[in-house]
Amino acid sequence: MSLSTAPASAASSPITQDEIFDSHLGGKLSVETTMPLDSKRALSIAYTPGVAQVSRAIAEDPSKHATHTWASRLVAVVSDGTAVLGLGDIGAAASLPVMEGKSALFREFGGLNSIPLVLDTTDVDEIVETLVRLRPSFGAVNLEDISAPRCFELEQRLIEALDCPVMHDDQHGTAVVVLAALTNAAKVTGRAFSDLRVVVAGAGAAGIAITEILLARGVADVILTDSRGTIHRDRDDLNQIKAHYAARTNGENVIGGMREALEGADAVIGVSSAKIAEEDLARMNDDAIVFALSNPDPEVMPDVAARYAAVVATGRSDFPNQINNVLAFPGIFRGALDSGARRITPAMKIAAAEAIAALVEDKLSAGFIVPSPLDPRVAEAVARAVAEVAANDPDA
Repeated sequence: MSLSTAPASAASSPITQDEIFDSHLGGKLSVETTMPLDSKRALSIAYTPGVAQVSRAIAEDPSKHATHTWASRLVAVVSDGTAVLGLGDIGAAASLPVMEGKSALFREFGGLNSIPLVLDTTDVDEIVETLVRLRPSFGAVNLEDISAPRCFELEQRLIEALDCPVMHDDQHGTAVVVLAALTNAAKVTGRAFSDLRVVVAGAGAAGIAITEILLARGVADVILTDSRGTIHRDRDDLNQIKAHYAARTNGENVIGGMREALEGADAVIGVSSAKIAEEDLARMNDDAIVFALSNPDPEVMPDVAARYAAVVATGRSDFPNQINNVLAFPGIFRGALDSGARRITPAMKIAAAEAIAALVEDKLSAGFIVPSPLDPRVAEAVARAVAEVAANDPDA
C-alpha cells in the first residue's frame, strides 16, 4: 500500500490525552536484533566466543569498526532540554520524549538507526567533551532543542571536534524546508526568487539559519526582527551573532517593528512566538507569502493571513502547506552517511531543498508547495541529492 502524495488533510477525529499518554507509555523505542538468537550456535556467533574475533579484528584494523558495528549508521540525537518545542527550558529528562520521537522518525523515514542522548548539563565545554568521548559509539550527531545563542557555538565546536556529520536540526532542517517552500511559493506567485523582499520574524536558531540559506541562494533583501524590532546597524544591544547579520541584511536600514518591516515585503517567515497583526500584513505587497511556523499557535492564523496572502504555510499538519523538518533531516543524514561525508555543507543543504521542491512540480499550487511528510519519495530523493553533492564537495 502506497502513501498518498496529495496535501495532508485534518485528522478525522480529535486526538485524546489518553491516546497520547498510552502511546508514550514505556517510551517509543526498542532495540531489535538483526540475527536470531535461538540456539547455542547463534549465541556463540553473536556473543562469546565469536564476538571476540570481531573485536580483535577491529583492534588490528580500525576500518572494520565501520563495517562490523552499527556505529557508522547510527545517529545520536542530542539535547540539553533548553529549548524544547514551544515549551522552553524544561530540562534533559522532560526533553527525552521528544528525542525518542526524533529517533523514531530517523528510523521510519530515513532507514537509519538512532539513539537519543539527553545531557544533564548546559555547559558547552561539557557537552563537547561528552560527545568527543562517545564518538566511537555513533556515526553522526543531530543536535536538537538547544537554546540560542549557545546552539551556534556548540554546533561549530562539534563540527571542528568530530570527524563525522553534525547538524543542529532546529537551525538547518528548518532552513532547508523553508527554502524549498519559498522556492515554490515564489513560482506560484510569479516572482523571481532573487527579487524577493523577505522578513524573517525571529532571530533565534531557526531565524538565523533561514536568513543564512536565503542569502546563500541570492535573496539580497532580507530583514530580520527580534523582540525589540528590526535588526539594523544602529542598534547597540545586539549580540555577536545578530550584529553579524545586521551588517549583511536590512540594506535600507529599516528601523521599527513588524509594521515597518512588512511595508512592501513579498514574504514573511515567522519562527518565533510573537504574533503578527492583521493590519501589519495589509502593508505587504499584493499576493504575499506568509509562513507562520510557530507551533502549536502560528504567528497569525491561516484564515486571517489568507485575506492578504496568495500562499500561506504553517508548521501544523491540520492546515495545508506544512513546513515540517521531517522532510529534510532523515534524507540529509542518510545522504551524508551514504557518501561517507565528514561534514554537512551549505551546498548539501541547498541540494536537499531543491530535491524537496522538485517533488511537487507536477502538482504545484498555492495549497501544495511542499510534499506531505508521509510521502515515501522524500527521504530517498533528499539522500540521493545530498550524496551526489557530497561526492564532489571538497568541504564535505
